[in-house]
Amino acid sequence: MMVFGFGKSVKHHEVDPAALHAMIQADKALVVDVREADEFAAGHIPGAINLPLSIFSASKVSDPLDRLVVLSCLGGKRSGAALDKCRAAGVAIDTHLAGGFGAWKSAGLPIER
Repeated sequence: MMVFGFGKSVKHHEVDPAALHAMIQADKALVVDVREADEFAAGHIPGAINLPLSIFSASKVSDPLDRLVVLSCLGGKRSGAALDKCRAAGVAIDTHLAGGFGAWKSAGLPIER
């Protein structure tokens, strides 16, 4: 686990791109991309839903149907902020993609446009 931000004690779970890809293939993960709509449209993880941080609310995340909800952004900062919002709302979403979409792209994994 990593601690994000300076002086913060809240720990977020992370999943690496290869592990997330395997989870998606096995229908074990629902990816929620918290980047803005234009960023999402330019390229995103296949099957991801877009819920921009600017309007993010944990209550807006659709039913994951027994899948793990994994938040993603470009590099990890916005998904970490969204995880903080989930925690404050008492919602059990606590995992995001390590390195965000940038790490996903760098790993050569599929991209949907």
